Amino acid sequence: MTVKELSQLSYLNREIAQDKRRLADFEKAAAGTAVTLADLPHIHCGDCAEKNAAQLAEIRETIESKNQLCLAEYKRLMNYITDVDDSLMRQILTFRYVNGFSWVQVAMHIGGGNTEDSVRKAHKRFLDKQQ
Repeated sequence: MTVKELSQLSYLNREIAQDKRRLADFEKAAAGTAVTLADLPHIHCGDCAEKNAAQLAEIRETIESKNQLCLAEYKRLMNYITDVDDSLMRQILTFRYVNGFSWVQVAMHIGGGNTEDSVRKAHKRFLDKQQ
Protein backbone atom coordinates (compact mmCIF):
# COMPACT_ATOMS: atom_id res chain seq x y z
CA MET A 1 0.00 0.00 0.00
CA THR A 2 1.30 3.46 -0.83
CA VAL A 3 1.42 6.56 1.36
CA LYS A 4 -1.29 8.07 -0.83
CA GLU A 5 -3.56 5.08 -0.24
CA LEU A 6 -2.82 5.09 3.48
CA SER A 7 -3.61 8.82 3.69
CA GLN A 8 -7.09 8.61 2.17
CA LEU A 9 -8.83 8.35 5.56
CA SER A 10 -7.16 11.54 6.73
CA TYR A 11 -8.07 13.33 3.50
CA LEU A 12 -11.70 12.20 3.76
CA ASN A 13 -11.89 13.42 7.35
CA ARG A 14 -10.61 16.84 6.25
CA GLU A 15 -13.17 16.97 3.44
CA ILE A 16 -15.97 16.12 5.86
CA ALA A 17 -14.83 18.87 8.24
CA GLN A 18 -14.82 21.38 5.37
CA ASP A 19 -18.28 20.29 4.27
CA LYS A 20 -19.60 20.63 7.82
CA ARG A 21 -18.22 24.18 8.02
CA ARG A 22 -19.80 24.95 4.64
CA LEU A 23 -23.12 23.53 5.85
CA ALA A 24 -23.01 25.65 9.01
CA ASP A 25 -22.24 28.77 6.95
CA PHE A 26 -25.01 27.96 4.51
CA GLU A 27 -27.51 27.42 7.34
CA LYS A 28 -26.59 30.82 8.79
CA ALA A 29 -26.98 32.45 5.39
CA ALA A 30 -30.32 30.72 4.77
CA ALA A 31 -31.55 31.90 8.18
CA GLY A 32 -30.69 35.48 7.28
CA THR A 33 -27.61 35.76 9.45
CA ALA A 34 -24.93 37.82 7.73
CA VAL A 35 -22.08 35.56 6.71
CA THR A 36 -19.51 35.59 3.92
CA LEU A 37 -19.54 32.44 1.87
CA ALA A 38 -16.53 31.85 -0.31
CA ASP A 39 -17.91 28.84 -2.20
CA LEU A 40 -21.63 29.47 -2.12
CA PRO A 41 -23.94 31.88 -3.91
CA HIS A 42 -25.21 34.97 -2.13
CA ILE A 43 -28.57 34.14 -0.54
CA HIS A 44 -31.02 36.89 0.36
CA CYS A 45 -34.46 36.51 -1.19
CA GLY A 46 -37.84 35.96 0.32
CA ASP A 47 -38.95 33.17 -2.01
CA CYS A 48 -35.78 31.11 -1.81
CA ALA A 49 -36.88 28.86 1.06
CA GLU A 50 -37.48 25.79 -1.11
CA LYS A 51 -34.25 26.31 -3.03
CA ASN A 52 -32.32 26.76 0.21
CA ALA A 53 -33.87 23.64 1.72
CA ALA A 54 -32.87 21.63 -1.35
CA GLN A 55 -29.31 22.94 -1.21
CA LEU A 56 -29.07 22.20 2.51
CA ALA A 57 -30.33 18.66 1.90
CA GLU A 58 -27.78 18.21 -0.88
CA ILE A 59 -24.92 19.30 1.38
CA ARG A 60 -26.16 16.96 4.13
CA GLU A 61 -26.33 14.07 1.63
CA THR A 62 -22.77 14.82 0.53
CA ILE A 63 -21.59 14.71 4.14
CA GLU A 64 -23.42 11.43 4.76
CA SER A 65 -21.98 9.93 1.59
CA LYS A 66 -18.46 10.92 2.63
CA ASN A 67 -19.08 9.51 6.11
CA GLN A 68 -19.92 6.17 4.48
CA LEU A 69 -16.75 6.37 2.39
CA CYS A 70 -14.82 7.20 5.54
CA LEU A 71 -16.16 4.12 7.31
CA ALA A 72 -15.26 1.89 4.36
CA GLU A 73 -11.78 3.45 4.18
CA TYR A 74 -11.31 2.96 7.93
CA LYS A 75 -12.19 -0.74 7.61
CA ARG A 76 -9.83 -1.17 4.63
CA LEU A 77 -7.01 0.60 6.47
CA MET A 78 -7.53 -1.40 9.67
CA ASN A 79 -7.56 -4.66 7.70
CA TYR A 80 -4.23 -3.72 6.15
CA ILE A 81 -2.69 -2.65 9.47
CA THR A 82 -3.96 -5.76 11.28
CA ASP A 83 -2.19 -7.94 8.72
CA VAL A 84 1.19 -6.32 9.44
CA ASP A 85 3.38 -8.76 11.40
CA ASP A 86 5.45 -6.19 13.29
CA SER A 87 3.76 -4.71 16.37
CA LEU A 88 5.84 -1.52 16.28
CA MET A 89 4.92 -0.93 12.65
CA ARG A 90 1.24 -1.53 13.38
CA GLN A 91 1.45 1.15 16.07
CA ILE A 92 3.25 3.58 13.75
CA LEU A 93 0.71 3.04 10.97
CA THR A 94 -2.22 3.37 13.36
CA PHE A 95 -0.98 6.56 14.99
CA ARG A 96 -0.07 8.12 11.65
CA TYR A 97 -2.95 7.12 9.39
CA VAL A 98 -5.87 6.28 11.67
CA ASN A 99 -5.28 8.88 14.38
CA GLY A 100 -3.77 11.43 11.98
CA PHE A 101 -0.80 12.20 14.22
CA SER A 102 2.24 14.13 13.07
CA TRP A 103 5.56 12.26 13.10
CA VAL A 104 6.48 14.03 16.35
CA GLN A 105 3.24 12.83 17.96
CA VAL A 106 3.77 9.30 16.62
CA ALA A 107 7.26 9.20 18.18
CA MET A 108 5.96 10.54 21.50
CA HIS A 109 3.20 7.91 21.65
CA ILE A 110 5.53 5.10 20.65
CA GLY A 111 8.04 6.17 23.29
CA GLY A 112 11.15 4.12 23.97
CA GLY A 113 13.54 6.81 22.80
CA ASN A 114 12.08 6.86 19.30
CA THR A 115 12.41 10.14 17.46
CA GLU A 116 10.39 11.75 14.72
CA ASP A 117 13.04 10.72 12.20
CA SER A 118 13.38 7.16 13.46
CA VAL A 119 9.67 6.36 13.17
CA ARG A 120 9.36 8.14 9.82
CA LYS A 121 12.37 6.25 8.40
CA ALA A 122 11.15 2.91 9.79
CA HIS A 123 7.81 3.61 8.14
CA LYS A 124 9.49 4.46 4.82
CA ARG A 125 11.66 1.33 4.90
CA PHE A 126 8.60 -0.79 5.66
CA LEU A 127 6.60 0.64 2.76
CA ASP A 128 9.56 0.41 0.37
CA LYS A 129 9.96 -3.25 1.29
CA GLN A 130 6.25 -3.89 0.66
CA GLN A 131 6.52 -2.71 -2.94
